[in-house]
Amino acid sequence: MNDIVITSAANPRLKSLIALRRRRARDEEGVTLVDGYEELALCLAAGGRVRSLYVCPELMHASDDLDRVREGLPPGTETVRLGRAAFEKVAYREGPDGFLAVAQAPGRPLDELTPTDDVLALVCQGVEKPGNLGAMLRTADGAGVEAVVAADPVTDWGNPNLVRSSKGTVFSVPVASADTAATLAWLERHDIALVATTPDTDVLHTDVDYRGRVAVAVGAEKTGLSDDVLAAATHRVRIPMVGRADSLNVATSAAIVLYEAVRQRAAVVRA
Repeated sequence: MNDIVITSAANPRLKSLIALRRRRARDEEGVTLVDGYEELALCLAAGGRVRSLYVCPELMHASDDLDRVREGLPPGTETVRLGRAAFEKVAYREGPDGFLAVAQAPGRPLDELTPTDDVLALVCQGVEKPGNLGAMLRTADGAGVEAVVAADPVTDWGNPNLVRSSKGTVFSVPVASADTAATLAWLERHDIALVATTPDTDVLHTDVDYRGRVAVAVGAEKTGLSDDVLAAATHRVRIPMVGRADSLNVATSAAIVLYEAVRQRAAVVRA
């Protein structure tokens, strides 16, 4: 395979890669950046569509990593070899490992998500930090969550920080974005019970039934879930807190409640 080779960090072509750090540029092209071997490998394994690959063999941890990545690339995918200085200029993360890809942005219209009879979904309303969304996607992937919906999203699913913090699971878990009204309508249309997390309830997260069609909802880091989501909830639950802090990180809260759902569902299977 004949690769394009760029050694100069001042090459004009690299400007287009750097531009993809901005949401407007990503939205205009419908792409995202996948920075890192593990993230790229998971993206490809999950069917993510890579448009171009930028590599720096000098930075790679294993000599055969590139061969393994190429096996998963669509035929004819352009590969560009960069010198170390050039690669470090365009890489999004500190301590890059020599892999950077431009891939089709993750996400689909909410109406294209057709839940199964025992769907377990996660709704994230107004969550601001890409790192929190990424962490929730890793939990969703591990817990077998069928869909993650960003209601009134502040960031996009293709934010490189989100892709990185999710370790690439943003490509393995079906994700969608919609406003809150459309999200609630989707839940109602598919008869999905909504479990809303809030400190303002006496019901513990272990006290409700997560079997069947269920969506767990978590809210923005500072304000939590909105009144309309709380009003639409089948159950409002809280996680017990016995220390001085009155709340957990939103990604931690999502993980605790989702794995309670996993525990209950697994008990039904074993029974």
